Amino acid sequence: MLRYDTVLIDADETLFDFPKAERCALCEALMGVGITPTEELILAYSEINHATWKRLERGEITKTALRTERFAAFCAKFGFEVDIPKLSDDYLVALSAQSFLLEGAEDVCRALRSDLCRLYIITNGIASVQHGRMMRSPIKYLVEDVFISEEMGAEKPHRAFFDAVERRIPGFDPASTLVVGDSLTSDMAGGIAAGLDTCWYNPKGKEKPADMPITYEIRDLRELLSLVRGR
Repeated sequence: MLRYDTVLIDADETLFDFPKAERCALCEALMGVGITPTEELILAYSEINHATWKRLERGEITKTALRTERFAAFCAKFGFEVDIPKLSDDYLVALSAQSFLLEGAEDVCRALRSDLCRLYIITNGIASVQHGRMMRSPIKYLVEDVFISEEMGAEKPHRAFFDAVERRIPGFDPASTLVVGDSLTSDMAGGIAAGLDTCWYNPKGKEKPADMPITYEIRDLRELLSLVRGR
């Protein structure tokens, strides 16, 4: 008997290699507006993008504004004069075609499915992008559903997101549900606030906050299998 028969798992940097996807999409979008990609530009955009998504988690910005504000900040930093809405749109189209999985992710999803565990993806990503990436991924047949904040009416870590997820899952049982993800501020904080057991995917060995009651911590995604199976 499984310890957890329902797993809510984050997408980017838990299952999907987002840095690789971001790099490929950004290079394509920059070249589309006549900018030659460099390591400096890629790193700067990644930092700006990360900070902008954190603002979204804190409720300081809307997802609609996020789409262009990150590129406005990026272009202002380097003095680029380009059509920012076009750059944003080109980037999103390119990103929706990038579906790189992290090592072991597909195997773990297949093993969970074979154990009759219900696997759901929970993500704050932009809906059009996440749907495009999922449709190109071999794990699309292994997950029961994909819950995207843009379609759920709330962002992780807010309780409203998890409440909406619970309503969408047939026979949802909090006691047999595990939240898995790499983000402390989104996945772990959200799961804890929703009263669910949590598993922090921490491949880089970051220090765990002493005041955050995370149920489990793993360095390799394959460790998740023994937690779910209860052995």
